[in-house]
Amino acid sequence: MGVPGDDVIQIQKPRKAGEPYVITVNCPDKTGLGCDICRTILDFGLYIDKGDVSTDGIWCYIVLWVLPHSSSLIVRWSNLKSRLLSVCPSSCSVAFYLKQRPANSSPSPVYLLKFLCLDRKELLHDVTQVLCELELTIQRVKVTTTPDGRVLDLFFITDNLDLLHTKKRQNETFEQLHAVLGESCISCELQLVGPEYESHQGISSLSPMVAEELFRCELLDNEVRSQALSPDLTKLKKTSITMDNSLSPAHTLLQIHCVDHKGLLYDIMRTLKDCNIQIAYGRFSSSTKGYRELDLFVQQKDGKRVLDTEKQSALSARLKLEMLHPLRVIISNRGPDTELLVANPVELSGKGRPRVFYDVTLALKILGICIFSAEIGRHSTSDREWEVYRFLLDENCAYQLMRTAARNQIADRVRRALMGW
Repeated sequence: MGVPGDDVIQIQKPRKAGEPYVITVNCPDKTGLGCDICRTILDFGLYIDKGDVSTDGIWCYIVLWVLPHSSSLIVRWSNLKSRLLSVCPSSCSVAFYLKQRPANSSPSPVYLLKFLCLDRKELLHDVTQVLCELELTIQRVKVTTTPDGRVLDLFFITDNLDLLHTKKRQNETFEQLHAVLGESCISCELQLVGPEYESHQGISSLSPMVAEELFRCELLDNEVRSQALSPDLTKLKKTSITMDNSLSPAHTLLQIHCVDHKGLLYDIMRTLKDCNIQIAYGRFSSSTKGYRELDLFVQQKDGKRVLDTEKQSALSARLKLEMLHPLRVIISNRGPDTELLVANPVELSGKGRPRVFYDVTLALKILGICIFSAEIGRHSTSDREWEVYRFLLDENCAYQLMRTAARNQIADRVRRALMGW
């Protein structure tokens, strides 16, 4: 039983430029596999155009048509194949066929990348881009500008290739960073983290007013336009979720009609995973006029349909919230300074959304806004954990940051970058 390892993941190149690549996954099933695959694809800067998924609870078959979000994006397809293979259960593991919980693999070691350099425009995004291209995931960050015009950056990173312990991989990292930093780099160090990593897990305390605005479970009607990350309020009103138990004796048909955005399938998959809802069969259509249609035949973890009306309402409300508000973006005052805050819910597995730091720094780079300091941390509310990104913005820019119109424009541009608009 099973298939050779080389056949678990197949990536077919398009016949013509501009057409999608086709990724085929053929492996034993596991809870949350679709979420893990969508997250990996999003981490490589790819957009899922359409897809099909089918499973009998033991074996899973997934076909996804993907495109780069940017024509300038360089995708290492062989690395993507390796990463996808790493999230798939082994075809030789009997435990998966018996539906036993597999042994958890040890987490990747965390490294501290510390460098001191002279400050300059667009520095933070340029470093972030190098780390993304090297497939180094930023877990935490502390960026501080000193009064004498220097920048001290602490990046806590993990290596998706698990090679950062080797001299070759370390030299590659240093070379790429020095190529970007140039003569402005004063020092650059890399080491395994010590006890100091724990002190960087959280974030600086948020004021009750900011926390309330950022983590509010349900947004007021007058906040929908600003927080729903949609360019058109009328589109939000057309978002619909229906559940039908009349078409299958064993599955609930979940039909979703919503505005499309970058990472939409990941947002849906992580929500179903966290709610212990399993997909038996699913089809994701291509985006049409900015909308996406999904038909999913689902079951609860116990193998039964979702029949309880309260559970249906709760699942529908949760999906709508995660689709319309997958990230929160606000601008507030932090003492005399202007602060940009971005928050996204963390999966129950402990993983946060990929490429958020990259997208935000890119948006600010395009706007010509310098970042005085930045940090990433976790914040827990009564019902979930959040990943929070905090940026103190430099007042010396083209925008008058104290004006409401300027702040709204910055927040809107950051939202659009995050959502791929």
